[in-house]
Amino acid sequence: MIKENMEFLRAADPELGDAVVSEWQRQQRNIELIASENFVSPAVLAAMGTVLTNKYAEGYPGKRYYGGCEEVDKAEELARSRACALFGAEHANVQPHCGANANLAAFLAFANPGDTVLGMSLANGGHLSHGSPVNISGRHFNIISYGVDNDTHRINYDEVHDIAMKERPKIIIAGASAYPRVIDFARFAEIAKDCGAALMVDIAHIAGLIAAGLHPSPVPYADVVTTTTHKTLRGPRGGLILCPEKHAKVIDKSIFPGSQGGPLMHIIAAKAVCFREAMQPEFKAYQQKVIDNCATLADALLAEGFDLVSGGTDNHLCLVDLRNFNVTGKEMQHRLDEVRITANKNAIPNDPESPFVTSGLRLGTAAATTRGLDGEDMKHIARLIRLTATDFDNKKEQIAAEVGEICAKYPMYEG
Repeated sequence: MIKENMEFLRAADPELGDAVVSEWQRQQRNIELIASENFVSPAVLAAMGTVLTNKYAEGYPGKRYYGGCEEVDKAEELARSRACALFGAEHANVQPHCGANANLAAFLAFANPGDTVLGMSLANGGHLSHGSPVNISGRHFNIISYGVDNDTHRINYDEVHDIAMKERPKIIIAGASAYPRVIDFARFAEIAKDCGAALMVDIAHIAGLIAAGLHPSPVPYADVVTTTTHKTLRGPRGGLILCPEKHAKVIDKSIFPGSQGGPLMHIIAAKAVCFREAMQPEFKAYQQKVIDNCATLADALLAEGFDLVSGGTDNHLCLVDLRNFNVTGKEMQHRLDEVRITANKNAIPNDPESPFVTSGLRLGTAAATTRGLDGEDMKHIARLIRLTATDFDNKKEQIAAEVGEICAKYPMYEG
């Protein structure tokens, strides 16, 4: 079906069709180690291509501003009820177009422009939408940041408490985009209670681990939980908000009409499929393998001579400090692209390089695990990354060939 759809598109629009086919070929031949990416199931792909894309459905099920919404209401109700069941939440809003939209809605629900918000700094592992000055969150709110301990590279909860008591923020944000350790949501809840703040938790990276019961859940503690539905959750690109029933109205109003118009009903349908898949026993086994693969990759990288931020990982990602190999994150990302390993440069704590260069490399195992790679493959990849760092000019053809052998064992979307 997937190949047939690509050929249909190619016949209808050759230029775009060629780009889609080329991307499919890239995904086949590359090892995907970007921590925020994954491969969706054929069922999720199919849902995204349905006629639900034709329907305008501003509002919420049973309260739409357009007629003819009876069937899309069913799809959205499925997505909402499944999200609540999956995460043990009282209310779910499945309409955010992305994680950043979900985060903005949470800001609007619990703070006014100019109010103080405390979140993890981008330089220490936070996300752009948690208050970066170039993002709407940083432009419209007074952002105060916390980071990680200089030696352990872990969150110092006592320090966060001290900052919170001094600054008295309206919102405290827990969650990160490059933090390889378990986050103590109960401790964050205590801090928020002590300073009178709302607790917002962004689980975009670890949502799949939480859904599988392999990472503590923030749902019992937070005023609002935001996430993407891709990454470890392995659904379509989109956002999701979870909250207690007492905050449901203000959250829903913050999405529509507060910050979005018509929802993407075909994407909401794909979210419903994703949530159903995440309820299956196989999903927990998959998430455990994601964690195991990342731990194996981290240990193998350490054995190859790399330094890791915080010394290792508890989740699906690890952050490599490249400085002892005298190569920047930017250059390493470029080299890995050439040998068909896809990763991204990333700042490390107290990085001496600029955000456009960086001294680090972020690696994740969710996509590679979906494809079928195992622990022995992780060890092999670590060796190839070390060769890329130390002997690229002489070994790049050999490295690319070995990558090709790994990918050939695990074809993607062949049907």
